[in-house]
Amino acid sequence: MTKELRRLSVILLAMFLALFASTSVIQVVQAETLAQNPLNKRTLYDSFDVQRGSIIASGSAIASSVPSNDIYTWQRQYVDPEMWAPVTGYINPVLQSSTGIEQAMNQQLSGTGSSQFLARVERIVSGQPPRGSNVVLSLDTKVQKVAYDALGKLQGAVIAIEPKTGRILAMVTSPSFDTNTLASHDAKAVNDAYDKLNGDPSHPLYNRTLEGDMDPPGSTFKLVTVSAALASGKFTPDSKLPNVARYTLPGTSQQIQNDTGGTCGPGKEVTIADALRLSCNIPMAELAVQVGHDQMLAEAEKYGFNSTFDLPLKSEASTYPSTASPDRTALSGFGQGDVRATPLQMAMVSAGIANGGIVMKPRMVDQVVGPDLSVQQTYDSEEYGRALESSLNAELVNMMVANVSSGIATNARIDGVEVAGKTGTAQNGGDLPYSLWFTGFAPAEDPQVAVAVVVENGGGMGQSGTGNAVAAPIAKKVMEAVLGK
Repeated sequence: MTKELRRLSVILLAMFLALFASTSVIQVVQAETLAQNPLNKRTLYDSFDVQRGSIIASGSAIASSVPSNDIYTWQRQYVDPEMWAPVTGYINPVLQSSTGIEQAMNQQLSGTGSSQFLARVERIVSGQPPRGSNVVLSLDTKVQKVAYDALGKLQGAVIAIEPKTGRILAMVTSPSFDTNTLASHDAKAVNDAYDKLNGDPSHPLYNRTLEGDMDPPGSTFKLVTVSAALASGKFTPDSKLPNVARYTLPGTSQQIQNDTGGTCGPGKEVTIADALRLSCNIPMAELAVQVGHDQMLAEAEKYGFNSTFDLPLKSEASTYPSTASPDRTALSGFGQGDVRATPLQMAMVSAGIANGGIVMKPRMVDQVVGPDLSVQQTYDSEEYGRALESSLNAELVNMMVANVSSGIATNARIDGVEVAGKTGTAQNGGDLPYSLWFTGFAPAEDPQVAVAVVVENGGGMGQSGTGNAVAAPIAKKVMEAVLGK
């Protein structure tokens, strides 16, 4: 063989190996990522060639496929569609789009996931038509219904989490929409319905528990402020702060006040525990400044701020600013300024405190089950990280219990159950209506559920509503549903 032929052979071999490697990466390593890409329309169309698996909650299908007499073979059908819309989402070849679990678990539902390879081969060999697998959710139908009814026509969201595992038990948003209208194969009808929903200024297509125009968390964020103070080692619940009726933000001439317009109870000083129980803004602003921006940021991120989560629905990151002047840090101490949070995030704060200071990654899928009822995938609970040492966390739990038993979160009380919680009435600037919050857990001694509620647009009461009056009763009903009360 001449030198030229040898060189050409080497070049051809190298090209072959490169081609083999690249196709292997695409077909094996990147296959799942490419299949889940919402821009991959081929995957969407392929998913209608098979009988798509059901989405199951509490043992019953809330989304399933029924025969269709058009080119798509199958059409999705949803049960209690408005209640489950933020969970199931929809899938539609006419719109060339999908959302919710339909999108996030498309491979499993359409039977094209890597864990279903053997099942696909078996059905081909046996001559059976291809079929997708069922996705079993962690959500509890009873709790979901109570949360949905409790929120009613109010604009906002409710989410409930199992603190020890991170399993989502309920996920409700309002206003919602009928997912069946977007599952139709009638091109004109479905496009008209989508355009109407997409143009609605109240944004019914948003899953407000995870995304959208995030609200300031208001006084619910005081839990993070106190957590940061305890974690610093420089403060205890009995540490005292100046008790004044007006506080000038550092480096500015801007003054803030407590919601009452006066001091935080009697005396020239107030303890951290009493400031949290009475939900006073000034002591929390003072505390945040003393703790410092770096410690505040670190503690917020331990609870999940500035991170996204795949439940497998992807959450939008709640934000705590990476840099802040002392005046902005003061505002963040009571959940104003540049702090923004989803209900998921504030539920994670409560769930972390309920779980002894350990924050779990949130998840909403338990299993993938094949058409033959074989379990093809299971989803385990994972720790996100520790936010607070257990001994310090116990002090924070006691303070949260006092908020409900003798503070301003009294509407979350449940007979015979010790509830821990925190309300929030967040300002949105100027004359805009407040955002009304509650987050907490129960029972305090053995937490079974952590919940977060946000009611937007002031609950229709402008700046007259409060978190205790509007959000806390909703959370109470959800906690009662989990506890069987």
